[in-house]
Amino acid sequence: MKGKILVIEDNEQNLYLVRFILEQSGYEVFAAPDGQSGIETAVSLKPDLILLDIQLPVMDGYAVARNLRQNPGLAGTSIVAVTSYAMPGDREKTIEAGCNGYIEKPIDPDTFMAKVEQHLSVKLRGE
Repeated sequence: MKGKILVIEDNEQNLYLVRFILEQSGYEVFAAPDGQSGIETAVSLKPDLILLDIQLPVMDGYAVARNLRQNPGLAGTSIVAVTSYAMPGDREKTIEAGCNGYIEKPIDPDTFMAKVEQHLSVKLRGE
């Protein structure tokens, strides 16, 4: 396996597609269906990358990103928002909340993996 990726996503169809693409590319994929369980999973798993939906039940993705950024054990973990929020200012709002990147939904299966791999943590790339 290339590395561990946590996908915090409540939509089963989106999760299925993301998981399929990532697993086909050799990654071990873990999932959480809401913000709170996403935080708990991230803390215990210490993934190499977190793909974070913004529109989540229990706690939205902005709050999740801010919470994860306060955890020293996850300081080197990249967080990428994967969201349908595509209005002016939405990308900046995700970055301000602590995300390292932003991928718009619906995802493009042909380019998704390349975008994800741009954000993988330095430790995974061995730099």
